[in-house]
Amino acid sequence: MNMRILSIQIQRRLRACLNLAQAHFHRTFPMPSVLYNVRGLKAGVAYLQQNEIRLNRTLLEQNPEEFIRETVPHELAHLIVYQHYGRRAKPHGQEWRFVMEEVFKLPANVCHEYDTTSVRGKTVEYQCDCQIHQLGIRKHHRIQSQSAVYRCRKCKSVLREM
Repeated sequence: MNMRILSIQIQRRLRACLNLAQAHFHRTFPMPSVLYNVRGLKAGVAYLQQNEIRLNRTLLEQNPEEFIRETVPHELAHLIVYQHYGRRAKPHGQEWRFVMEEVFKLPANVCHEYDTTSVRGKTVEYQCDCQIHQLGIRKHHRIQSQSAVYRCRKCKSVLREM
């Protein structure tokens, strides 16, 4: 799909979600700026103090409907929470979940499930006591230089190169 059309759809989605938030909280929220410069596995990032949303153009182009329906409001919810509740609110805490579920009427999914094959960089296989992990090249280099140690989130054992 044409990026210009996607950008227009994103602006419409932002406006619709902003209208829901404004009606619910009885206050106005400024329209955020949107950039398409996120790389890697992240679908989007909210820059709270700049009132800015940055999106992964590749994942947007590959998943336009779901991306506009869920990822765009997900990032906007971070901005709404910051502007309404302040900086003490946790990134995916109860306030954020409230905005997603009660205000936007969307599932409060923390992570996306897009196919990231096209945006995944080179990986190196590591193992722990329970599974195999694919680590990015940066983490691999940190382990090699002994500047970092990574552990499995499940079994807590140190990751070892295969």
